[in-house]
Amino acid sequence: MIEINRASVYNFENAVRGARNPLNSWDRMDSVSTPDGQFVFGEQDLTLCKKLCRAGSDHRKFMRQILVSVDIAAPLYWWKEFDTYKVATTANSTSTMHKIHSAPFTRADFSHDHLSEAGLASLDGIIAFLEAERLAFVETKDKAHWWNMIQLLPSSYRQLRTCTMSYETLLSMYHARKGHKLSEWQVFCAFLLSLPYARELFLVED
Repeated sequence: MIEINRASVYNFENAVRGARNPLNSWDRMDSVSTPDGQFVFGEQDLTLCKKLCRAGSDHRKFMRQILVSVDIAAPLYWWKEFDTYKVATTANSTSTMHKIHSAPFTRADFSHDHLSEAGLASLDGIIAFLEAERLAFVETKDKAHWWNMIQLLPSSYRQLRTCTMSYETLLSMYHARKGHKLSEWQVFCAFLLSLPYARELFLVED
């Protein structure tokens, strides 16, 4: 289970203008921004940017200057794979260290969409134990109960992060993970292709 919200894309115009710096071809820039700030590729600019994308990462430096900020709620088992991509990413996450005891544990806190009935029963048992430990910690402040929560927390626990990444990093994620067996990666890759001009720029290699 993964939820993706509040996506914003920044700096298209500056990135595309910079792509024309090597040949001083700014006079050929034909992209525009609408009154509401929407960037619209011109035919000449899009042709140039697709050409640079085909030429490889050394040439498509403009992709590193297009930025995406987004809220992602995903299980810890997905985040540990996401954390492979440390180049040009920044994230602020909710904290299990400081806030794990602040709200009751429920099924909604865990990815469970593929669990069997036996798996759900097992998860419910873990949730009941974690909730009992949470209540005991809130009442007594005995750190032994806190350790039980921290060290028994399943990797299906869902964490919210606000992430900022470049199109270059997202392109790498897409091509590395588009065929991944985790459904979370499939949803994430579909989201990537929904971003402005992602299909034109990400799929040019296919």
